[in-house]
Amino acid sequence: MSDRPNILLISTDQQRADHLGCYRNPVVKTPTIDGLATRGTVFDRFYVACPICMPNRIAILTGRMPSVNGTRHNGIPLALDAVTYVDVLRAGGYHTAMVGKCHAQNITGHPLDEADIFPAGASGTPPPEALSDACRTRRTGPEYEAELMPLWHADPGREGPDLPYYGFDHVRFANGHADHVQGHYTGWLNERAGGNGDALRGPANALTSDVTAPQAWRTAVPEELYPTAYIAGQSRDFIDRHLNERPDDPFFLHCSFTDPHHPFTPPGRYWDMYDPADMPLPPSFAAREENEPEMLKRLRREQGQGTGDRLGPLPFCASADEVRQILALTYGMISCIDDAIAGLLAHLEACGLTENTVVIFTSDHGDFMGDHGLMLKHGLHYEGVLRVPFIWADPARIGGKRTDLPGSSIDIGAMILARAGLASFNGNQGVPLLDVLDGKAETPRRGILIEEDELGAHLGHEHGLRTRSYIEDNWRLTLWQGMDGGQLFDRNTDPHEMRNLWSDVEHVIKKGEMTESMLREAIRLGDTAPYATHVA
Repeated sequence: MSDRPNILLISTDQQRADHLGCYRNPVVKTPTIDGLATRGTVFDRFYVACPICMPNRIAILTGRMPSVNGTRHNGIPLALDAVTYVDVLRAGGYHTAMVGKCHAQNITGHPLDEADIFPAGASGTPPPEALSDACRTRRTGPEYEAELMPLWHADPGREGPDLPYYGFDHVRFANGHADHVQGHYTGWLNERAGGNGDALRGPANALTSDVTAPQAWRTAVPEELYPTAYIAGQSRDFIDRHLNERPDDPFFLHCSFTDPHHPFTPPGRYWDMYDPADMPLPPSFAAREENEPEMLKRLRREQGQGTGDRLGPLPFCASADEVRQILALTYGMISCIDDAIAGLLAHLEACGLTENTVVIFTSDHGDFMGDHGLMLKHGLHYEGVLRVPFIWADPARIGGKRTDLPGSSIDIGAMILARAGLASFNGNQGVPLLDVLDGKAETPRRGILIEEDELGAHLGHEHGLRTRSYIEDNWRLTLWQGMDGGQLFDRNTDPHEMRNLWSDVEHVIKKGEMTESMLREAIRLGDTAPYATHVA
């Protein structure tokens, strides 16, 4: 067996840091993840590069900010010629695998018309189609359709993708959310459901329930056939395959769960594991400010008028009962994942791999979950959508440590490569945080920059919404393109972000300092790729 460590990266989807017991949540039951925390280092201030699925996942894969890697919002696949940290691991002798939600390419199968993206009324004759974008090569075509859910649904036995896939030697897709997941999971479910997995899916086939919250139904998919069980089982199968095929090499496995995420469909006993009556509302649930962002006021008006879209991916305001129900269901999904991880870790131990495997736990991004009365994500950068769990459990390190060292999703690849003894590539913007903690390196940043670009009409903005936030010393500054004002919160004294100090005369100097720091970090994160070839 190799003396280099195996590396198991476990990720969940729309999960806040404070929805785990190890982040001092007294309600949700996560004994397995809590156990990882006692064996490892818990990062208390770890943030996304972008609080949306696709951009943040690709920021993790590339170690590059969305504005640099090109996936600025959902709908832009990762370029096939992009270098990922997984590519470097594979070149360094690692056997690499992705099981679960990848989302390096589009999954919905709903193409956009350019009229949905670009402002109308541009003057002059438009350029030919081949010259209509800044890049001649479009990220579209058959080679960018590996993850499309409709194709997997139409042909559950299809093979794919071509390997290696962004550096992964082995891939088993489970893309999507709730009980709608497709990919390799589709054929697996059909085989075990009498050839018709669709008979178990969706609200039309749901079991009886008194839950009234939007996007919630009691799925008929049993626990053992739910995507969480599939992802954990296929992860165990990869470990067995690795030991049979390449026992002398280390492995890297990304086990990527599709929950927790809306729609809210925890299976079996996890549906009513938690009582909504026991769910405390966030302290900011009923908070109101005169200087709230206009988009939040708009969502409140829509709630009062009953006109908001509560069935899609955009944020909406919810009632107290709805928030409590969704919290209870979300905790059920988290506990389901916790039990699945327990089985995966037990398999590692049974295979004799525990003492040579680094286990990492994190999430894609967070969710409002009732903060300021909101559900889901997009546009507003409250802490619940920005801060995610990050636990590094390494048998070579003393466990039970916690740190306030700020971290970003772009750091994950740099940390993994450093632990594997491999140098990163030009253009990787991540920081090897463990080296910083150990005094072997200095962090080049003072704070964390977060980017969010939205696609098309969004929250009253006809042609997209661009948001930037900067976090330093537990303060947050947020600006929106095309909007006056902004947000400035001191989370040291106002942890629930209920007093926006943007217009407070006593904090003019602090606002200026944060603005300057944000600009300096944006400059630092400018691209250093490609390499120069000559002294021109």
